[in-house]
Amino acid sequence: MLTGLYRLLPPEGTKIVLVLFLSFLTGVEREEHKTGNAPAFGGVRTYPLIGLIAYGVSLLGGGQILPVLLGLAVVAAFLLLSYYRKVQSTPSAGITSEMSALTTYVAAALVYREQFWIATTLTVASVFLLELKTTLEGLSKRINSEEILTFTKFLLLTAVILPVVPNQDFGPFQINPAKAWLVVVAVSTVSYGSYVIQKLTKGQGGVLLAALLGGVYSSTVTTVVLARRAPRECRPHLFAGGILIASGMMYLRLAVLVALFNGNLIGALGMPFAILAASALAVGWIWTRLPDASAQSVQREFEPRNPLELRAAVLFAALFLAVLVATHLVVNYLGKAGVYSLAAVMGVSDVDPFIMGMTQAGGTTTSLTVAAAAILIAAASNNLVKGIYAFSMSDRKTGIQSLSLLAALAAAGLAPLVWLMR
Repeated sequence: MLTGLYRLLPPEGTKIVLVLFLSFLTGVEREEHKTGNAPAFGGVRTYPLIGLIAYGVSLLGGGQILPVLLGLAVVAAFLLLSYYRKVQSTPSAGITSEMSALTTYVAAALVYREQFWIATTLTVASVFLLELKTTLEGLSKRINSEEILTFTKFLLLTAVILPVVPNQDFGPFQINPAKAWLVVVAVSTVSYGSYVIQKLTKGQGGVLLAALLGGVYSSTVTTVVLARRAPRECRPHLFAGGILIASGMMYLRLAVLVALFNGNLIGALGMPFAILAASALAVGWIWTRLPDASAQSVQREFEPRNPLELRAAVLFAALFLAVLVATHLVVNYLGKAGVYSLAAVMGVSDVDPFIMGMTQAGGTTTSLTVAAAAILIAAASNNLVKGIYAFSMSDRKTGIQSLSLLAALAAAGLAPLVWLMR
């Protein structure tokens, strides 16, 4: 039936029907928000008229842009007069209705040019923005300026800097700036995702949620925070289990990062990482359920720092490049034993630069087997170091339990080496 109706109408008639429909949709939305005797612009008649004017001007001008712009200027003049009158009676009046009228004009002109999808999308987006006024204004009040700045930094790292970084190899070590910055972007994105979730769930959940989200953000930072808090809570099982859970999430985080940059390498590490993560999460959760002297619930206090500080990003990029160069030199002069030693040493600090360096070296300057083994050694070394941090910063019971659990996880993390090196 609709197909037959479409065939009965001439092409211009179909366009006029679409213009009327889209304009009427905006007009209905604006009509609903008229209040009392206060001056208000437009409704179910005015918006369709603006749409028809735009379409008629486009038709008379033969699709040329100048007549369309002149018509837009005339309509804008009337809108300005309407807004001036509205402001005279209500000084705080907004200009949303007038802007939506301009959108209606543009959408109708696009229909004449047969840009149906764009015209419909503009209209639908306009109606959504108009209808969701309360929701959007409430959202702007909940998001402070610091979070807006953080998101802007994220866009700076990803959408501004990344596209202009040279994508070619330089020097004897074949350093590719674009790949190096892409690594920075990937690590920052994973951390930023956890950061956003933690901000959205602020004040909700306890140690378990902090451990889960913090492990994605940084298991080392989460371990230090939980270890320092443990002495005043008297919940050794809860905090030791939470620390183990954070390290379990670290393996999931590493799996995602490795998979993004080296599909062959994740083929060797995917199963060990999955088993280690599942085991740590399961044992950690069971451990948190064991009774403690205090049964009082513990609220979450840990709030992460902004992971998108530009200085931190530049520092990470510098560390990543330094690790790439060091790995290249170690492979050439010390062999795989040197790579394994470097992995163990790098586990003392942030393992991300080394592990991301291995994703670049695996299959090129070193074999996939050596790269996979080095990543496992670095992660195990990092777990052991975190256990030492927990032991030195928390109370005796929590420290002993945390060190024991993380030492066991470190040992389990080295077990796949037997399979890799055979």
